[in-house]
Amino acid sequence: MAPDTSDGPRGAKPRASVLVTGASSGIGRATALYLASQDMQVFVACRRLADGEALARGFSDGRIVPVEMDVTLPETILQARAAVEDVLGAGGLDGLVNNAGIGFSAPMEVVSLARVRDAFEVNLFGQLEVIQAFLPLLRPGPGRIINLGSVGAHITIPFGGVLCATKAAFTSFNDALRQELHSSGIRVCLIEPGSIHTPAVEKTLGGPDEAIASWPAGAAERYGDMFRRFTHSALARENAGSQPDVVARAIYHALSSKRPKARYPVGKDARLLVTLPRVLSTSMLDGLRRHLFGMPTRFGGCSPSKGNIND
Repeated sequence: MAPDTSDGPRGAKPRASVLVTGASSGIGRATALYLASQDMQVFVACRRLADGEALARGFSDGRIVPVEMDVTLPETILQARAAVEDVLGAGGLDGLVNNAGIGFSAPMEVVSLARVRDAFEVNLFGQLEVIQAFLPLLRPGPGRIINLGSVGAHITIPFGGVLCATKAAFTSFNDALRQELHSSGIRVCLIEPGSIHTPAVEKTLGGPDEAIASWPAGAAERYGDMFRRFTHSALARENAGSQPDVVARAIYHALSSKRPKARYPVGKDARLLVTLPRVLSTSMLDGLRRHLFGMPTRFGGCSPSKGNIND
């Protein structure tokens, strides 16, 4: 989807200002660079300041400003807000892009509750804390809030329960926020990426044997083969996905258009995956998901269309 650039960035300031969280790699990095190329001033929030400084070196006019932020540490969020205020003064912030996030795959029976809590801290609670901290800077514009969701909020995949659960919860937060801020003029948009090829894919889906080795006794026998098939299939699908620039362009449209959409399914298979749960029965959808990821299609059986992972 190409953004409607004819609308242009809003506001009287010569350069619109945007904060992008999780900007050190993947979608966040691509978004920061694209917005900067569109003559926006971009505050790049990274856990390591050096990552933001590396991005800033690509522009000699200071349009990329690095700030240090870990969305799970409230003090760093407040410090980042203070740093942004120091640069912008009373003018306020035109846009907030909540992109920071983590993900991993595991069977629900054996997943570490500590890891589940960590995922919710980053993907949900940290996002809300950032929104609450930066809302005062967005009100003068009024600015816009762009939240990064996922098609996984609509269609949960096997072994992806934790990531999909955090995204589904964040989608509910987003929908409530969109309605609550409507009267203030602050628009809230949700970006729902499908298959996107980023370095995070390897972190999320790589190394199934290492993960299996950490499971409790008996879990490897119950889930090992299925998990290997799943990771093999899921990794192939993500590696064949769209480049993160397609998400960056959708974010730019949400920030700059006079008529932004409430939701942006974007990237390979995104519209299909958002639509399937609305048109298929649960049993049909379950069967399709198991088939796509090479999992058993019946009790005690294996998918007839899939051989050994090494075949």
